[in-house]
Amino acid sequence: MPVSGVCQNILKARHTKNGYGSLEYPEKFNNQDYQQLKQYCLIRKVRYIDDMFPPDKRSIGPTILKPSDLDKVVWARPMKIVPNPSFIVDGLSRFDFGQGMVGNCWFLASIGSLTFQKNILAQVVPMDQMFDENYCGLFHFRFWRFGRWVDVVIDDKLPTINGRLIFVHSKDPTEFWPALLEKAYAKVCGSYSDMNSGTPAEALVDFTGGVHICVELSSPPLDLWELMCRAGQSKSLMGCGTPQGGHAYAVTGVKEVMSRGQPVKVVRLWNPWGNGEWKGDWSDGSPLWQTVSPQERDLCLAVVDDGEFWMPLEDFCKFYSDLDICCLCPDFLDGSSTCHWKKSFYEGRWVAGTTAGGCLNNRDSFWTNPQYRVKIDKLFENCANSQREKNMLVSLMQKPDKRNRRLVQSLHIGFSIFAVPDAYLGVEGKFPASFFTTNQPVAQTKRYMNAREYLIVPSTFNPNETASFLLTIISKAETHVHESSSGHNHQHVEGEEHVNNGTNDDNKRTIFRQFSDKYEEVDAEQLQMLLNENILKGDLKSGGFSVDACRSMVALMDTSITGKLNSEEFVRLWGKINTFKDIFFRTDVSRTGTLSMSELRNAIMAIVTYLLLRCFFPSLRCHNTMTLVRPEWSSSGQMSLENFISLVLRFECMSKIFNTLSSGMTMTLQEPDWLYLSMYT
Repeated sequence: MPVSGVCQNILKARHTKNGYGSLEYPEKFNNQDYQQLKQYCLIRKVRYIDDMFPPDKRSIGPTILKPSDLDKVVWARPMKIVPNPSFIVDGLSRFDFGQGMVGNCWFLASIGSLTFQKNILAQVVPMDQMFDENYCGLFHFRFWRFGRWVDVVIDDKLPTINGRLIFVHSKDPTEFWPALLEKAYAKVCGSYSDMNSGTPAEALVDFTGGVHICVELSSPPLDLWELMCRAGQSKSLMGCGTPQGGHAYAVTGVKEVMSRGQPVKVVRLWNPWGNGEWKGDWSDGSPLWQTVSPQERDLCLAVVDDGEFWMPLEDFCKFYSDLDICCLCPDFLDGSSTCHWKKSFYEGRWVAGTTAGGCLNNRDSFWTNPQYRVKIDKLFENCANSQREKNMLVSLMQKPDKRNRRLVQSLHIGFSIFAVPDAYLGVEGKFPASFFTTNQPVAQTKRYMNAREYLIVPSTFNPNETASFLLTIISKAETHVHESSSGHNHQHVEGEEHVNNGTNDDNKRTIFRQFSDKYEEVDAEQLQMLLNENILKGDLKSGGFSVDACRSMVALMDTSITGKLNSEEFVRLWGKINTFKDIFFRTDVSRTGTLSMSELRNAIMAIVTYLLLRCFFPSLRCHNTMTLVRPEWSSSGQMSLENFISLVLRFECMSKIFNTLSSGMTMTLQEPDWLYLSMYT
């Protein structure tokens, strides 16, 4: 249903413009308004029960509890668990809680990092919530989700067995902020089971809406230590994981100590289990601590089995696979604070058969991926004086297309960045396949670059994988970004093969004149020869365009109302035919030269996208467009290229008509327009 989706995007854009989705005005998750619900409960003197995340088996989900244990679960409010519950007891600390029966160490490790930054923590956990006279069993939390902040409402019924919390639990049994925060995040994920397994990066970004950087510790950068020190000084959040997603930890400190006159770099980690620590060099019981000054030893060392420990940087890189750094601003990357970074988000989608071309290994289809043209202005003088090599950061995130986190297929995604050569600076539209065969990327996923104008191409690793994504671009200078349309409106670039059969408009006119009459016009019969014997020769499977089909094309493109096409009208028609032909062959994944019903559905979706990009907003539901197919559908259930082009030309005409009529404008319709409107609506 593209129209409703478009309307939702327009509304979302308006809300974003008015501040909705920001931290100050977060969106209401599931349209649940915390203040309204609280007033309702207080006036009616009832305790809130959340029917959007009910206290039953559905909210726990499958896999994490045995059926016999699931039957024992009792959902209880905190005041039924302890006599005097509190939301917070003596502040918030990483030592307040321990992990429960769900495998969400990645989430809890991120909370451990979050407790170091009180201002960020207060954004996620509103501190004005208490079990006081206004208590009504209602709490709320805030998370950043794919480009916007959301306010998540929950009731305070928590799952217990034999009166004990079965998931995250506080070491002080009267403190409940960790259990309630976990429940809110479980609601966002779909259930407690949907929190089973993950990486710290996911939660760190959801807590901050900040910039995420992942460092592979098996091949760390030469300035890893300096990077970690700057990240710590800039109040960034850090987490790490053991290989193959085994276990997640919070990075809670970095320090250089003097041992026997030599500097030693050590990293402090925290295990969200609340116990279980490193036993090697510089662990709590290591004799190496006796080689440092008493002052440093007293400052760093706490010999307690609380899950927190120090270890040398070399062992940190050896035993952990990834370091995740999340910050509100990437100043720490080059240690500069004189520049103000600007952030922008762009939502997109890969669609199998149309805009899912796969990675650069797939040279024939890579160009079909979404393309983003980025132009960077000059830096301001005070920023340029201290400028280092990093002036733009690019991030790509897959957006879920299902309610439950565990049901989302996590694809291998990435992006490639190309510098735009001078010869292409004036080019509009999508860059063709030939560009990517003659130009190498200047940067790829997780790298940075310094230039002025780029082409960013996000992709899945494999072609024909459908998913949504969020592209984030952060720069020190003003950036201008636009997504290239699916049409191919490139001007001719010397030395490059043009995407439209290697022929520019002048060459098209030369070919046109070979078939035109003395007035340089073609009628339906002449157009038939042009298409069948020249433009589409070799691509047609069912005898080519009929004279009737060409009469329809003439009627649709004849803006001068002469009953024929002049050279300009023909060039426009040729451009449309090439665009529709590209879509046809991209969606013909079976490579039969015809479209099956399922392939045609993908093609229709691509055509709808094409029309939207050309500012046509047809009031048509996608499934209703299939009624257009009947006149062009063969008895074998396949559609040929010529029939597909005829179909789409009519569809485009209808889109114009519906768009004009729905906007309240008046227009003069030629007889063919009314004919097609009456035949197919």
